[in-house]
Amino acid sequence: MKTWNAELPPAADNPCMEKYITPSSVFLDLETSGFSSARNQIYMIGYAFQTDRKICITQLFAETLSEEKQVISAFLEFLTRYDTLITFNGTGFDIPFLKSRCALFHLPENLDTFRHIDIYKQISICRNILKLPNLKQKTLEKFLDISRDDVCSGKDLISVWSEYTKQPSEESCKFLKLHNYEDVAGMIPLLSLLSYPCFLEGNFQVSSWQQQDWESWEGTAGKELILTLNLELPVPKPFSCTEGEIYLKGDRNQIKLRVPLYTGELKYFYPNFKDYYYLPVEDMAVHKSLASFVDRNYRTQASAATCYSKKSGRFLPQYRELFSPALKKSYQDKVSWFELTEEFTDSEENLRQYALHLLESLV
Repeated sequence: MKTWNAELPPAADNPCMEKYITPSSVFLDLETSGFSSARNQIYMIGYAFQTDRKICITQLFAETLSEEKQVISAFLEFLTRYDTLITFNGTGFDIPFLKSRCALFHLPENLDTFRHIDIYKQISICRNILKLPNLKQKTLEKFLDISRDDVCSGKDLISVWSEYTKQPSEESCKFLKLHNYEDVAGMIPLLSLLSYPCFLEGNFQVSSWQQQDWESWEGTAGKELILTLNLELPVPKPFSCTEGEIYLKGDRNQIKLRVPLYTGELKYFYPNFKDYYYLPVEDMAVHKSLASFVDRNYRTQASAATCYSKKSGRFLPQYRELFSPALKKSYQDKVSWFELTEEFTDSEENLRQYALHLLESLV
């Protein structure tokens, strides 16, 4: 078994790194001879850890198939001092593969007791925001302007490893080592991407709100509500995102969330329409207990679609019933609306809940 140790140069200060890189966390990346843990082996385990405020990388390399158990045992022994694993798609591949190989060699492990931070899994909810062709590690590194010397994928290196087991060479070893090293080292700056799911999960404060006039290119005019959100963790790259009529734009520690207001008349649909009459002249429904004064010729049994009262005002959209009363333009509409009132805007919690609701609709 070969062991390589390296120390990373100091990284730029980043709140995400400060949050996730602790003395108890370990970055992990496996290199395997295939994708089936039942038929293939682990030939390299690379991991990074913090010591004396420095980030060190260790790589354990099995030069032969017979050294796989030794590599795994050495890593498990190292892990006894830690409780957090940071990976890229580790919960989907690395951890299950490692557990399976441990079981094969009858090596005791407690990987399920670890806290797992899977960078890929967490940022998967941010596809609409990042607007990237895929969420592969190299794609994300390019997005953050991180350069690599390695040009191979893990899949490409399967054949390189196979050749190495038959005829070891320094050149093959160099390719295998470099790829794993840059996978491990690359995860560290990728932590800054966790700021995107962080604010989507509610780690922000609504610092202000305002109403604003807007006008489309076609000349249509209206009003919109703008919520300004201050983020707990800064995003590494500016972004914008549109979903339906919701518009989101962010840079560093601040996000602007915009949604149009509807000014006019909406309908509140009563749930128990069998207890109501519909009055066609008034275009409204009244409860049967109050309709005895209405001539029979001017009332009909209400249906679900005609059992409503109307309200005029200024309204905000909601994509599930968050605030009540929930009003609609027509009975079949999936989007409902609630009135923009001082009671709503005076409440920090209401503004925060609505911001979260809009963000949910973007992912």
